[in-house]
Formats: sequence, structure tokens, C-alpha cells
Amino acid sequence: MSEATHHRVVIIGSGPAGWTAAIYAARAQLEPVCYVGVPKQDPSIILPGGQLMLTTEVENFPGFPEGIAGPMLMQMVQKQAERFGTKIVGEDIVRCDFSKRPFTLHTSADKTVLADAVIIATGATANWLGLENEMRLATSGGGVSACAVCDGALPVFRDQPLALVGGGDSAMEEATYLTKFASTVYIIHRRDELRASKVMQKRFLDQPNAKVVWNSIVIDVLGDTTVTGVRLRDTVTGEESTLEVRGLFVTIGHTPATGFLRDTGLEFDEKGYIVAQGDSGRTSIEGVFAAGDVADSQYRQAITAAGMGCRAALDAERWLAAQE
Repeated sequence: MSEATHHRVVIIGSGPAGWTAAIYAARAQLEPVCYVGVPKQDPSIILPGGQLMLTTEVENFPGFPEGIAGPMLMQMVQKQAERFGTKIVGEDIVRCDFSKRPFTLHTSADKTVLADAVIIATGATANWLGLENEMRLATSGGGVSACAVCDGALPVFRDQPLALVGGGDSAMEEATYLTKFASTVYIIHRRDELRASKVMQKRFLDQPNAKVVWNSIVIDVLGDTTVTGVRLRDTVTGEESTLEVRGLFVTIGHTPATGFLRDTGLEFDEKGYIVAQGDSGRTSIEGVFAAGDVADSQYRQAITAAGMGCRAALDAERWLAAQE
């Protein structure tokens, strides 16, 4: 193992939260080092650049009236972080020791890193159905998405029949959002009753273009370049059928990328998200900060992640100044 390197601020992760934290920390002359991770083929794993690397068109990020491709947006923000001196390392942080300062981080390349302050911005991954065509059409922009609020208003989905898999409050909220744009929104649910609260169910079911397909699971996503339908299996009879739709939204939850932090003493909520202390980016451990979807189970938007990255960097700057 090589000799440890020592940095004032280490940012774990990238995406809107990590890059924004890097911009603010670099402009504050904290010389941040951003560990962006190693590119992986599996889209269910956090990629360098975050979930926007799977988004073909972003229309709700301020400053881009015509929209912008997710990977291009992340490339631009990365360049901005680099312009102010952020150092980027393409390695995963696989283990952390927050028991004493400076903190000790271990990388996937068997290197040791010391940090006076750490900003965690590793994000959260959508839970997918695990179907081959689902993954193919999600990564190619073919009409499979894990965020209706992000993608539902895109022209390709307007006035089209759309399907959504899920049954909780988040699914009802996203399905109701889709009814503003789609000709019909089908909720596909494996049971004969929804898990969502009655209020959220009523809000969706009161829409004239809302329908529920009960006792069904998606076993395949149809279409070569774009979604043309989904193949369903009845969970009671086993009968298979095809539902013609032009988009599929998967809303069965997210998993925060916090597995490598489980034995660090950080406080997590019941879903595994890092708990922020008050209205800040501070965590339960002094000198460790969190930003973006890794600490946000509610909004999970690029713009809110960027704001949280700004907050975490400002909190880290002030905390470091108080230690001097």
C-alpha cells in the first residue's frame, strides 16, 4: 500500500451535488479532491456523474431553455469544477474511518487518503425491475424512466399512453403528474389493492385518464429503439397479455449508495439515507457532510442536489475555519 495522501476536503461522488460542492470548495481555496468512482456497465449502480448520465434530455434545470442532455450537463459542471482547481480521481472509496481526524479513506486501488473534511455525494439508484429490455431502453433513452417528474413532460410522452409500475405514495404522486400530459396512465400493480394512502389514491383515480391494471407484473418491455408496449403476467391466473404503451416509468423506490458507510457511526434513516443535522449539510459526525440524493429521499431532483452541494461545501468551509 502506497503512502497516504492528505487533503483538506475530499468529495466522494459526483453528479449535481458533488460537482457543485467541488465548485464552491475550490473557489474557497480548499483544494478539493473529488473521488468520482469507476465507470460500471450496470445502470443500477451509481455512475460517475450520477443518475443524469442515464437521462437523455433535461428540461427542468435552470439556464437551458431548450433543454440539455444529462451527460452534457454533467460534463459542463465538471469542467467548471476543474476550472477552479478541483482534482478528480477515478477511483471508488470503499471504506471510511471517521473515528478520528484526519479521517481515513480507503480506495478501490488500495490507496489510503487522509481528509480534514469529507463531503458525501454518492447519490441513490432507482430500483429497477431487472429486465434486459428495461435496462437497454433506459440507458438508450428509449422511453423507460425512473422519474416521472424529471421526464414525464418530454414531447415524446405527450398525448401517449404510459405505464407506471408501483403502488406507494410516490408512485401515486408521479402517476398523477403524468396524467397532465399522457392520453392514459396505467398503474401496474402486483396486488389487488394499492399501498398508497387513500388520499393519494383518490387524487390519481379521480383523473379521467387514470387506470389501474390489478394483479399484474411486467415481464418484458417491448420495442427495438423505443417502447411500444409491455408484456404482463397475471399474478393470480398466470395468463400473459400485452399492454400497448409508449413509455414505462418504474417507481418502486430508490436505494441510497451508503453501503460503504455502514460501520462508520453515521446516522441513517429507516430507508438508509444519511440524516442531516437541522437545515444543513452536517451529519452526525463533525467534519463529515452530505449532499444530494444520498441524503434526500423526498425530492431527488438535479437542482435540489446542486443546492445541497452548495450548502455542504459552505458548511465544510465554515467548519474548517473554526478548527484553525
